[in-house]
Amino acid sequence: MTDTALSPRPRRIFLLGATGTIGRATLDALLARGHEVVCFLRPRAGGDPGRGLPGAARVRVGDVTDPASLAADGFRGERFDALVSCLASRTGTPRDAWAIDHEAHSHALTAARAAGAEQAVLLSAICVQKPLLAFQKAKLAFEAELMASGLTWSIVRPTAFFKSLSGQVERVRAGKPFLVFGDGRLTACKPISDADLGRFMALCLDDPGLQNRVLPIGGPGPAITPRDQAEELFRLLGRPPKIKQVPVGVMDGIVALLSALGRVSPKLRDKAEFARIGRYYGTESMLLLDPETGRYDADATPEYGSDRLFDYYARLVSGAERAELGAHAAF
Repeated sequence: MTDTALSPRPRRIFLLGATGTIGRATLDALLARGHEVVCFLRPRAGGDPGRGLPGAARVRVGDVTDPASLAADGFRGERFDALVSCLASRTGTPRDAWAIDHEAHSHALTAARAAGAEQAVLLSAICVQKPLLAFQKAKLAFEAELMASGLTWSIVRPTAFFKSLSGQVERVRAGKPFLVFGDGRLTACKPISDADLGRFMALCLDDPGLQNRVLPIGGPGPAITPRDQAEELFRLLGRPPKIKQVPVGVMDGIVALLSALGRVSPKLRDKAEFARIGRYYGTESMLLLDPETGRYDADATPEYGSDRLFDYYARLVSGAERAELGAHAAF
């Protein structure tokens, strides 16, 4: 079964997170395979929340954190075959993470089961292998609920996304140095493109080998370090590499200071969490973690698709493509 073929059993899908970069790619892949897709979107201030989505997609608007809105505005008493979620908290702060990554998904799962859904595909993250942050713990809590739900499930844990590794392209283009933690070789990943990941998500509905499994997934190798990214960007720009090394201890100091101040200020508490998230991604590889050795294993990290990060960089540098980064971090 190929990832671009029509589904042998087209179904009615309830999709969360369709306006995100991965959600949009997953929506495109689901429609290409012949599924009917209803997208449940959060309201957008001053505009149509479904603007830019394919005309074949059915758009409904409501509050994903409210079970009553999910039922009345989303499912509407209709029958659905599967729930697919690419929804994630926007900030990663504890309040946002538990409200979206756990509670909203829990409500959606309950509503989907009531609507007759027998299958669910969840976009999670490979970083939950080593859960030190609030959003990782919230994701794991819902993963456990999904696995115990009685539905046929697929939990997709992708490595780094292309856009999350493109936050420094413009600063490098502007003549500034590429920032790395340590020597730039502390971490590595096998980045996967939006399109490849969207096709993989859609394939989970039809491929029995991808069901009732946790699925770590990366793009085609080899694994890439931040220093590799920097050197390739400067090569594409025709300039000698200019790399600034940031000691991990600097970030540790920032985290400690903000954590102390956060005891009296909710705003600084959130900033401390952002700093912890930045430190995590700057010091932990997005690869499969070997539970026995505690080490990340690039060779054991599954690969899927054909898109490569450095080809994407080439398109960004040439102006053939533009990265809409949103909340994606530089590291």
